[in-house]
Amino acid sequence: MDALHLSYALVGVLGVLMAFWSSAIRRVPLSEPLLALMVGVLAGPVLGLIDLRHDEASVLTLEASRLLLAISLMAVALRFPLADYRSVIRPVGVLLAVAMAGMAVVSAGLAWAVLGLPVALAVLLGACVTPTDPVLASSVVSGGPAERQLPARLRQVISGESGANDGLAFVFVVLALSVVTSGSFGGHLREAVWGVLGAVVVGVAVGYAAGRAVMAAEAREDVDEGSLLIFTVVLAVAALGVARVAHTDAILAVFVAGLAYNAVIGEESRASEQRLDDALTRYLVLPLFFLLGVEVPWRDWRDLGWPLVAFVVAVLVLRRLPVVVALKPVLALSWRSVVFLGWFGPIGVSALFYLTHSQQEGARDPRLWVAGSLVVVASTVVHGITATPGRRWYARRSS
Repeated sequence: MDALHLSYALVGVLGVLMAFWSSAIRRVPLSEPLLALMVGVLAGPVLGLIDLRHDEASVLTLEASRLLLAISLMAVALRFPLADYRSVIRPVGVLLAVAMAGMAVVSAGLAWAVLGLPVALAVLLGACVTPTDPVLASSVVSGGPAERQLPARLRQVISGESGANDGLAFVFVVLALSVVTSGSFGGHLREAVWGVLGAVVVGVAVGYAAGRAVMAAEAREDVDEGSLLIFTVVLAVAALGVARVAHTDAILAVFVAGLAYNAVIGEESRASEQRLDDALTRYLVLPLFFLLGVEVPWRDWRDLGWPLVAFVVAVLVLRRLPVVVALKPVLALSWRSVVFLGWFGPIGVSALFYLTHSQQEGARDPRLWVAGSLVVVASTVVHGITATPGRRWYARRSS
């Protein structure tokens, strides 16, 4: 309990310092998740101030990542008017239907060839690190600098993909778990199908009902901007809860609920979206990435040695960029946009969620967490440091 209380205190202090030096932090190539990760490493492995058992940390990470993903996906769904998302259906559809499968295959192949994992475990690890993280991607595509340096269409593609593929990764993970845990493939296939179909049904129902409720309140002038901000967070939690009760894909259900809500209330959603994005990328990410820093398995990383380092580097370089570049003819994007899109596919909260979810579902091999956690840490560092220079590179190339 003392460790948790100290964690609360350190995260709170970090949040206050970030608010105090907000402008200065925005000017340096360090993202908020990276700063929280560094503080967690300092408080945990370096100074030994906080020591959590792995089972405790795993449960905390699972629930924190689930909640953070829900709020993040709601922000993504409301980031642009629904008509703007319709305009990027083709590139987003290609990324979801083709690139996502390609990234899963490449990641799994690297886990098998470089780390020497059994095929089933390699497939599960590849599935866990496949989705583009909406939380880390948010710091790249939202806010003033992103709006000035990146075209709206590119930001819409990244947002749409990161919103949808987090939920669709559920299918890959569930099917891989059926092999790793020696469960019934047919049972897991039914779970995967219901996960997607049920998520759409739950999401549309919850989002539509919420939108109609807000429109009715607007007609009575009972809602202000601050209330809309809180309501979108509550809506994310509600969709998450209903989907969990229905035993469907809760992550996808939240994103669908956000899109349905967006469709009903239209431009009213813009009133709270930017503040939700800012709160998400600056403060809500802090506890989870601090926790990740505290529980990083340093000794296990060292024991796996250079093959693990080679695997992580290969995943960052080969998992996404070559796949997206190969799809340029059907993406209908410029070379500059394809390269940017191919590089900025960060691996973060969604991977943490699926890694810990897999552990809870019976995937007990410690190498799953050891390899997956280092991929997340490396992506947080590398994509966090390159986000600002990458946007500036894009802006210079377009001038």
